[in-house]
Amino acid sequence: MKMFHIKAWAEYVVEWAAKEPYGFLTTVIWALTTLFPSWKLVKMIEAREEEQNKQKQENIAKAK
Repeated sequence: MKMFHIKAWAEYVVEWAAKEPYGFLTTVIWALTTLFPSWKLVKMIEAREEEQNKQKQENIAKAK
């Protein structure tokens, strides 16, 4: 099994960015745009869970 060499990968990325800046930027923007909806969904779920926990705590306090 080969080790993943970060330095070699970084050099490849820098070389690619220097040779094809538009292709590199397009790929980076495409990758980020595919991740944005996932990040947004995670934030929405976290906010919903937080609201539910807050409501549970309020109900517990009312019951006491």
